[in-house]
Amino acid sequence: MSGHSKWASIKHKKAATDAKRGKLFTKLIREITVAARQGGGDTEGNARLRTAIAAAKAANMPADNVDRAIKKGTGELEGVSYEEIVYEGYGHGGVAIIMEIVTDNKKRTVAEIRHIFTRLGGNLGESGCVSWMFQKVGMLMVSREGIDEEKLMEAALESGADDFKDDDDEYFEIYTDPSNTFDVRQKLIEKGFKVDSAETIAIPQSTVHLEGRDAEKLLKLLYALEDNDDVQKVYSNMDIPDEIVEAFQS
Repeated sequence: MSGHSKWASIKHKKAATDAKRGKLFTKLIREITVAARQGGGDTEGNARLRTAIAAAKAANMPADNVDRAIKKGTGELEGVSYEEIVYEGYGHGGVAIIMEIVTDNKKRTVAEIRHIFTRLGGNLGESGCVSWMFQKVGMLMVSREGIDEEKLMEAALESGADDFKDDDDEYFEIYTDPSNTFDVRQKLIEKGFKVDSAETIAIPQSTVHLEGRDAEKLLKLLYALEDNDDVQKVYSNMDIPDEIVEAFQS
């Protein structure tokens, strides 16, 4: 598996903070609604919806919230009409950035995103300017605590995973085809493993190394984009030393 998933790991570790502020639930509800609108409310035939519901359960979202989001997506309940958009741009040091957007007001959202880029030193680019640098994969994260690495690796590969990484200090990372993410998650759970998160991400085929002020400025830009309610996911090809990331988060 080429590329790195550092930003995905960072986002997972800050999810508790996002949940406290309500932002995580907002993003999950939108994803469930859009998934139900596109593929229907039956989880058996809608892999995206299954994955979205699994993420909601992992975040301890109440079942009523999940049900309402599904019904708004299928039209059983009146709800907001959301549009999916992908924006692309560049950050400090030429780092490539992709943002997946779900919005009910495209004009408002693009104005807000452009303002964030302008204020924090990035550049919003044209469609397709950086997406060719990334590959979509499914990524599952399992906490290292109390886990036998060899047993988890064997179970992951037997469950249909494509790759297994132990680069992170807190989590094992398991990679699979995006369409297979939920099935691999279920099989691992059935084998007795607790899957902390399972989602589709975009990983870069190459990275840009940053340190010092440029690294700090880029992190500030990425966090600002993540904090926008309309931004579902942010991907970048940054390569920043862990100590800089940890210092920024503290």
